[in-house]
Amino acid sequence: MTADGYALRPVGRVESPLTDPELAPRQGDEGAPPAWLVFADPYAPALRDLRPGADVLVLTWLDRARRDVLAVHPRGDRTRPLTGVFATRSPHRPNPIGLHRVRVLAVDGVRVRVADLEALDGTPVLDVKPVLDGER
Repeated sequence: MTADGYALRPVGRVESPLTDPELAPRQGDEGAPPAWLVFADPYAPALRDLRPGADVLVLTWLDRARRDVLAVHPRGDRTRPLTGVFATRSPHRPNPIGLHRVRVLAVDGVRVRVADLEALDGTPVLDVKPVLDGER
């Protein structure tokens, strides 16, 4: 821990055709194209047992999100009531950590091809964890 809080270090980044937040799907299962997770070389051993077909959780740092937002109209729909961000999947929040359930399509060295990732091109990757049996 540092004097300002906790230090997070990205382990990689997203390579995706998604570049415009306004045009990107809000969730991965809403038409997100396949994307690559590209890891820094020192993390290659951490990828050793990832296999195509595996479902994993990808944690990202939503670097283009606002951090001063505490309440939103879900999905930007002003007809819906203002809701605290902790009860939504809004990217705008005090700590903009993205949580994405994706399926591994391929592993090629330090590059992992995944399906259903709605993160924008260049988004920092913080971690990857397996989906455990029974998790939704």
